[in-house]
Amino acid sequence: MRIIGGQFRSRKLKAAPASGIRPTSDKLRETLFNVLGGAVARSVFMDGYAGVGAVGIEALSRGAAFVHFVDRSRKACSIIRENLAGLGVQQGFRILEMQLPAALDVFRKEGVVFDIAFLDPPYDAKHLYTGALELFASPGLLTGGGVLVIEHSKRMDIGEGAGSLERYRVLTQGDSSLSFYKEQQTRPNDDSNLSRIF
Repeated sequence: MRIIGGQFRSRKLKAAPASGIRPTSDKLRETLFNVLGGAVARSVFMDGYAGVGAVGIEALSRGAAFVHFVDRSRKACSIIRENLAGLGVQQGFRILEMQLPAALDVFRKEGVVFDIAFLDPPYDAKHLYTGALELFASPGLLTGGGVLVIEHSKRMDIGEGAGSLERYRVLTQGDSSLSFYKEQQTRPNDDSNLSRIF
């Protein structure tokens, strides 16, 4: 597993031993960041169900201002720390070892909002997908123009949206799909650099 672009391009990442952690494939990760393009630079980014942290580390490599990694697995969080340390990254990130709903409660209390939030729950846990959409359905977690991206099996339709969120794009590659969501109405005078990817 390698970083695809940016400052740490071609650097290797430690993968999880057979532990049930399924990293986003290099090819799908490349597709994701090709779509997001320059919007990643200077963004506040969340890598939810982060696994070994490949997506969030890719965001850091491409200039994200700050990345929040969220995963309930102690092993996964340990590998994320190892991968960051191996790249010499000492700041610009936070790792929360907790369930996603608890992490989002922390973010709401702290007033953290995301330009880009990426979620990759286990493919066989449909309730986590439904729950994720509901958690983001209320305004307050995404910036005006912010994007929620959910990776899922192409065989699973995770829905057109919830609350203020609507799906505006689906990309499929192999057995995996990426669903892109945004709020139906963005705030006036939005200066988010995410507008360029719509």
